[in-house]
Parts: sequence; structure tokens; C-alpha cells
Amino acid sequence: MTRCSFSLPVLLVMLLLAGCSTRPKLPDFTASGYLADRGALRIWRKESPPHASHLMTVYTPFSGTSFEKTDYQWQNDKLVSVERHIIGEHPESVMMRFQDDKLSFMQRQLDGHREALSSDAVALYQFDAGRMLRISDDLLAGHVLLKQGYWSSDGTVQLCQGGKTRPDFDRFSMRYITQHQQVSGKPVSLSWLEAPRGTQLLLVSAEDLCASEPQSADF
Repeated sequence: MTRCSFSLPVLLVMLLLAGCSTRPKLPDFTASGYLADRGALRIWRKESPPHASHLMTVYTPFSGTSFEKTDYQWQNDKLVSVERHIIGEHPESVMMRFQDDKLSFMQRQLDGHREALSSDAVALYQFDAGRMLRISDDLLAGHVLLKQGYWSSDGTVQLCQGGKTRPDFDRFSMRYITQHQQVSGKPVSLSWLEAPRGTQLLLVSAEDLCASEPQSADF
């Protein structure tokens, strides 16, 4: 899985430009994301009454075949659970439950063996949960939304959720997609970000990104 080599400042510019526009209210189930220094992060989020938030992040490094999926859940603005799965050469899974901001359950498996987490490591997971929630807030406030689908040679994309669109990619992105499809020898799927004043390519993959895309009803 590969990505287009834009840098994080491009996204920040998109957010600033987006802040100049009037934005409609977003649905309860949303998707956003950004390019980090060493990979792409996609974020799905659902707000459910009363006062429940579910955030799922999928981090895909620029190199290698591993990826990291993390689910965070809040109730009444308090973190109640974290579940992380790292798929790759050294698989790892972590599950934590919290009650009144205190750890009530913890389980970690690394390479098939159970291991304990230190109190500092637990605190870091809690900090990271809050950080990701704030990043999601900022992205959605800027109306930076994630789209995914199957690329066609005519420049259109069959969206995972149905329908077709023609993303406003620049020439560099178009050339990058075309070259990647030629190298892979089979159809590719894309992830990209759309904001009121810009479009940014995130991932180009020979894997089926739609197959792993979460659905609102099951989220």
C-alpha cells in the first residue's frame, strides 16, 4: 500500500482555507484523516445518543505491510475503552476498560504472549485518545472529509458507499495513480481527503480499501 508524497503542511493549509467557508452540519457518522510524517491516518467517528462517541483510527505506514487499528469509546465525555490491534511482523493487541477515568481491565498480547502494561503506558494511551479526539474535532470543524473508492482510467472513482465522483486531483496525483496501477497490473482503490478548498490524495492501494471500510450500522 502506498501513498502520495504530500506533507502535513498541505493539510494545514486546507484547514485554514476550509475555515473561510460556510459549512453544513455533518452527519453523526463521519470519516476524515491526515498525512503524518511516516504514514497516513484515517479516522471514522460516530456520535450516538445519549453522549456516546466512537472513534476508529487506521494508521498505514508509508513503507512495509503492517497497519494499526485503534478503537476509542467515550461516554458522557469520559474515555471508557481503548482497543488496538497491530497487524504485521510482530502482531500486538491491547484492550483497556476505564471506569471514572480509572483502569478497570487491561489485556495485552505481543507476538502471541501476554504481557503487562505499565501505568505510564496506560497513561500514554489515555493521552493519545484525547489527542485523537481533538484532532478529529479540528478536522471535522474544517470539513476535511475522507473518501474512498475504486479508480477508473477515465478519472472517475466508484465510491465505496455507492455512486461515482471525479476527484479534483492535480496532475502529480493523477500521474502517481496511473503509474501505480500500471505497476500493480490490476485495479487500485484510493483514499483521499476533500475540503472546501482542496483535495489531497492519501493512499493508492492494490488492496480493496472498501472491503475494510466500516459501516454506520455496524460501527
